[in-house]
Amino acid sequence: MFELKFPDGAIRQYENNISPLEIAEGISKSLAKRVVGAKIDGQVWDLSRPIEPKDTPQTFELINRDSDDGLEIIRHDAAHIMAQAVQELFPDTQITIGPSIEDGYYYDFVREDKFSTDDFEKIEAKMREIVDRDLPIVREEWDREVAIKHFNEIGEIYKAKIIEEIIPEGETLTVYKQGDNWKDLCRGPHMPSTGRLGKAFKLMKLAGAYWRGDAKNAQLQRIYGTAWADEKGLKDYLVRLEEAEKRDHRKLGRQLNLFHMQEEAKGMVFWHPKGWTMYRALENYIRRKIEASDYVEVKTPQLMDKTLWEKSGHWEKFGHAMFTCETVEEEILAVKPMNCPGHVQIFNQGQKSYRDLPLRMAEMGCCHRFEPSGGLHGIMRVRNFTQDDGHIFCRVDQIYSETKDFCELLRTVYNDLGVELHSVKLALRPDVRAGSDETWDYAEKMLKEAAEAAGEIVELLPNEGAFYGPKLEFHLKDAIGRTWQCGTLQLDFVLPERLDAEYTGEDGQKHRPVMLHRAILGTFERFLGILIENHAGNFPMWLAPVQVVVANITSDSEQYAKDVCHKLRAAGIRAETDVRNEKINFKIREHSLQKVPVIAVVGSREAAEGKVALRRFGSQAQEILSLEEAMAMLSTESLPPDMK
Repeated sequence: MFELKFPDGAIRQYENNISPLEIAEGISKSLAKRVVGAKIDGQVWDLSRPIEPKDTPQTFELINRDSDDGLEIIRHDAAHIMAQAVQELFPDTQITIGPSIEDGYYYDFVREDKFSTDDFEKIEAKMREIVDRDLPIVREEWDREVAIKHFNEIGEIYKAKIIEEIIPEGETLTVYKQGDNWKDLCRGPHMPSTGRLGKAFKLMKLAGAYWRGDAKNAQLQRIYGTAWADEKGLKDYLVRLEEAEKRDHRKLGRQLNLFHMQEEAKGMVFWHPKGWTMYRALENYIRRKIEASDYVEVKTPQLMDKTLWEKSGHWEKFGHAMFTCETVEEEILAVKPMNCPGHVQIFNQGQKSYRDLPLRMAEMGCCHRFEPSGGLHGIMRVRNFTQDDGHIFCRVDQIYSETKDFCELLRTVYNDLGVELHSVKLALRPDVRAGSDETWDYAEKMLKEAAEAAGEIVELLPNEGAFYGPKLEFHLKDAIGRTWQCGTLQLDFVLPERLDAEYTGEDGQKHRPVMLHRAILGTFERFLGILIENHAGNFPMWLAPVQVVVANITSDSEQYAKDVCHKLRAAGIRAETDVRNEKINFKIREHSLQKVPVIAVVGSREAAEGKVALRRFGSQAQEILSLEEAMAMLSTESLPPDMK
């Protein structure tokens, strides 16, 4: 007998060799149909795998199909069923690696002939057939050498390579069989049979990939798919994809003439006048917010000597992702991938006292990091980016208050910008780290308690912290339900030590300051990409690159249109004229496609009476106002959220 502790705190006894599925069936037959796995002491476990007894009670939790853990199991099963379907249809195909990923799964295949999306229909049909067969999925533990020999003999040389090159010796080697004739090397877990997958899956796209992600290795063929707990989940996802396509920032960037990207500068943005206007509007907004929070803004060099990056530890950790150059004097300079070492150099100029702390230092810091080409994604993931970066140099006793204040500032900004803060996560100490356990205990405690005091619910992420300290991650949700990590707050005791930062304490002795690395938007590029997609290009007045277009109806009102535009600009409104020899309906349609918030129509009557006819984007109605009334109203509407 052994004991399990359930989520409600109840502790129950069970006979040895019982499986989670048997426990679920003992509670309720309907429950047993809904669950796809279990968690034993936090480890995800196969439903049909007997639980290993322990002397002390183990925590036990059943995993429902529609939970995050449940969807991951479903997608992993779908990847295996897709691989089996492919091999039954195309027996000359080898399988390599097939994980679950966000919203789906993929499998990389080795095949001489090329797959086509035309193959998807028959692969999906074969997958449904395998589901209908309800083949048992059985976990087996294999001897390492036996497994290598077996996979080589059946022609699955990549599976043999995984064992030889990736799986450490001594690690338990597991193989999952589906029915009598198909098997895959896998850590699991999986559901008890193929029938439990259901049919809420769909193949999505083809792509190329390299074995182990290295371009020097063989090229593979990757098939992506998606799988959900039920048909409704699949349907909702496909609708979200359609909506995402409409909102794609890359597409809107071209349509609205905001920016472009090209091969000669991979991962770097060419901002057009309209896009740069939006960029500056966002930058000016965040600059006002941080100035109001007593930050001092600085600017640090783009290039700094390799020796500084070695001393800070970034060369060892980030050297592979840094752009470098060698001067004629044989100096090796690195383009900065982050701003923190430069900020410490400014802190180190002159004597600092405990009375000078906290010192909140900010920079709109332009950084460069080498991202592999396959990871680039529009302006969301780039090689050249600008952070609304900041570093707070403070005493240990100020960590709590500075963290709390930052959390409150971040939430205010997100509320102003109309984005939803989805979750706050605390990345905890990794296995390889600097500093004592006592320091980590204190740092993690301070960040968690301060964030909670600011009203946040904090989710813990074991082993996800940086080597020098824990990190708060602020994830926002976009208009179609996707989440993005943007804001961060990292607590650092290490860099001040490495770069000799110090201040004089109240006791007259020298002390190391603590550094809080923080960003609210994260990068302007990613945040603007999110805003573009959130608003689908229909921007609020303060952010719109062109706020008002003044369009004349007839040529005799052309000068009045120009005068109106001049006065609007003088009032701080971003206005343009359209006095082309075109019909007014053509002008309105064209500017509506550009999603201009307001079109001010003027004709001979408006010119004679000193009025304008305002048309809002998306509306057929017109509002006739005097020019003075229109200017007052539009001036208020065009103000940024922090100035209203």
